[in-house]
Amino acid sequence: MNWPVGIEVRPLEKSDVAAWAELCAAREKVDQEGENFSAEDLAEELERPHLDLPADSIALWADGRMIGYGIAHVSPSVVDVDRVRAEGTVHPEWRRKGLGIQLMRWLIQRAGELHASTHPDSPGAVGAGALSTNAGATAMLESLGFAPERFFFDMRRPLDQPVPDVQVSDGLRLTSYDSSYEEALRLAHFEAFSDHWGWTPPTPEAWRLRSVGSRSFRGGQSYVVLDGETVAAYVNCFEWEADTEATGIRELYIGQVGTRRAYRGRGLARATLAKVLAEAAQAGYERASLGVDADNPTGALGLYENLGFTTHQKFVSYQLPIPSEPLSNV
Repeated sequence: MNWPVGIEVRPLEKSDVAAWAELCAAREKVDQEGENFSAEDLAEELERPHLDLPADSIALWADGRMIGYGIAHVSPSVVDVDRVRAEGTVHPEWRRKGLGIQLMRWLIQRAGELHASTHPDSPGAVGAGALSTNAGATAMLESLGFAPERFFFDMRRPLDQPVPDVQVSDGLRLTSYDSSYEEALRLAHFEAFSDHWGWTPPTPEAWRLRSVGSRSFRGGQSYVVLDGETVAAYVNCFEWEADTEATGIRELYIGQVGTRRAYRGRGLARATLAKVLAEAAQAGYERASLGVDADNPTGALGLYENLGFTTHQKFVSYQLPIPSEPLSNV
């Protein structure tokens, strides 16, 4: 890529997390995506087992600060399409200078390399996301040939509203998460999400890092429904302290909600969510939030609306088939 004079370009390093956090904070002030991360949160992101930082990341620097970054995330397995997820941003003060499209071209190129080296026999695509109101990101992605593929809603619910008292079926037990349930929870999650769009099973190590092993995971606010030793349904919850600091609102993020197929249709997700909401209010949380696929096959959107969640904003998942030939430099 032909980068402008005066901009240093190199891979992300673990020692860059403080500068990366400053860049993300500057982005959030303008883009208002509802995401705030500390340097410690971002350091955890760089521990993903399949991330090769020197090859899969890029950081742009000017005047001693990070002004842009990009990461290409390879998938360890394929179900239908090998989706290489691209993430990144450019500092608001450096936008409209062509850096965003340069950065995305680099990510597309790296995605093609990753696809060729990991899952060349499957269809390949680059995936990227943007808030529906982000006109600049939308225009850039569409100019590169990306097309909308899926829509997701960011939903919120204040916790000062009453919560319905919902009981689980006879013979089942609703309880807060305990580390002894870790493997049973992983198996339940893998089964529950196996029929969701874009799902590819992560390695156990990667799953743990993104769930019960994350510094943001809140086991005391997460609940499981047990049938003997089997996790029949579950709700995993998270809290980002940087979010509370930035917004002044203590929010519990409901990260995953799942029910094994054999237990669906019995109201277990509703009962578990009701318990989570009631306990979160008692613990001092002011708001609950979650993200949901607009076309979720299990009817999750209707469930959340019935429990008082309302849509706050919409995210668009874009996809670009991985080109057979590399893009020319600009």
